[in-house]
Amino acid sequence: MDPSERYCYNPVLRWNPKVEEYFVEAYGADHFSRISDSLTRPSCYSCVRVNTLKSTSDVVIKKLLATLRERGWQNVSAEEAIAPYDAVDGAGAPLESTGTACSRNGSTESPLISKCQIPGLDYVIFVYGLGPLTVNYKYEDDKPPKEVIVSRKCAEAVLRGAQVYVPGVLACSAHVEKGETVAISVAVEQLGANGGWGIGFTRGIVLEGSQTDPYFSERNGLYIGQGTAMMSRAGMFRVSEGVAVDLDNRVFKLPSFHDLLGGEIFLQNLPSIITAHALDPREGERILDMCAAPGGKTTAIAILMKDKGEVIAADRSHNKVLNIQKLAAELGLGCIATYKLDALKSVRRSVNIDTPDCGKNEGIQLSDSSIMENISTSGRCATPEQLRNHNCTDKVDDRNTNRKMRNGPGRTTETIESLRTHAKYQRRMFDQAVQLVRPGGVIVYSTCTINPGENEALVRYALDTYSFLSLASQNPKVGGPGLVGGCQFSDGYLEEWLKPGEEDLVQRFDPSSSLDTIGFFIAKFNVGSKDT
Repeated sequence: MDPSERYCYNPVLRWNPKVEEYFVEAYGADHFSRISDSLTRPSCYSCVRVNTLKSTSDVVIKKLLATLRERGWQNVSAEEAIAPYDAVDGAGAPLESTGTACSRNGSTESPLISKCQIPGLDYVIFVYGLGPLTVNYKYEDDKPPKEVIVSRKCAEAVLRGAQVYVPGVLACSAHVEKGETVAISVAVEQLGANGGWGIGFTRGIVLEGSQTDPYFSERNGLYIGQGTAMMSRAGMFRVSEGVAVDLDNRVFKLPSFHDLLGGEIFLQNLPSIITAHALDPREGERILDMCAAPGGKTTAIAILMKDKGEVIAADRSHNKVLNIQKLAAELGLGCIATYKLDALKSVRRSVNIDTPDCGKNEGIQLSDSSIMENISTSGRCATPEQLRNHNCTDKVDDRNTNRKMRNGPGRTTETIESLRTHAKYQRRMFDQAVQLVRPGGVIVYSTCTINPGENEALVRYALDTYSFLSLASQNPKVGGPGLVGGCQFSDGYLEEWLKPGEEDLVQRFDPSSSLDTIGFFIAKFNVGSKDT
């Protein structure tokens, strides 16, 4: 085998045929092909949100530049640098930049750090990276490099600048000692004979480097870098934490923000930041974040409110709630109240709750505004009174969940049935939000998926089901239009999307567009009189 074909990073997404057919109908074959390719690679930049209650963009940029220069980023070569997306905002205005890195073709300079010039987002900073880079794994005939296999989740973090931590290590070559050079490859879950998905081998297995290794061929094109082992092979599987491999030669090189400017900045995707702005939170309001973990939008909303008002952040996981509390404390925010509760149990009609600013309505606590984000595997939210009374002692379940997720296979395939199940789940959560928000309030719904069933189809459901809801314009408007039309499934089910004229009232972020973001969707609803 040609080593260059194996020891490289050239992944390909494989979709369930019916799911691929569905997405091709929604996007077109060429467009969906570009989306699939984009989903295998990290964004060429890291998006940083400045905590404006503690610092400013200019101060943070100076600190970041000083740190990056200490780490050698000023010596980037023209052949290595990523060409960032067009340095303009959604309105076509140029982004302000400072510092330089070379573009991929070496013909022009591009910014190392850019200050976003989208109106209202001047506290957002883009830090650009390098890649894809060619890594020399020093392969010799009959002498393959020593290797560490990591989980998919670990690999995704590494591609964003992280090191290889112990929980992410699945397998390792024999006789690896501290200080040795090792290649890092990814174990992608495969469909087993019983129909289940898994990595196909036991954690801690010894790699021989030959074609007898488990999933030898499946790791072709899935090598993400080379680094120095920070502990022996035995140590990697004996301890529970710590850096296993320090990567000094990566396929994609992006700055690590670990323990950097704590409290002054927060690493967050651009569409997620825009979601908080779409809500347009004001000082003194009460806002319910139904899907608060990991706390990015929760804290963004609190900062936009200047920490004046009440942000109720709920999540089903006890540990995730604690993490939100920790983040709020780190950012110096006091207006966030955190609770553990399932979003599908938000409304309880058996008790009337009287509040001076909201009044009574069938015993349902109403909020000034409500924001909800899709996380397909779990739901969250509740009213304040219910959340305070909810049993938060379900620690055994949380420990079991965390243990599975630490190195677990995760969900690696979707079917038409599972996509439709996610969509049904979203509707159930949205129904809860509708009951909780007061007349005159606002609901902002966002997802981090390209699935029209959870995006445009949810909007269609909301408008057709609740006559008092109407789509509202969003500011800033950065994403593209939504999908119009619908899809007829083989079982006769018709999934309806947006109607003509509605597409420009939502924001759809395409991972294959020049914005280079994750797939994302935002819809904003004004809430009228519920008596109608």
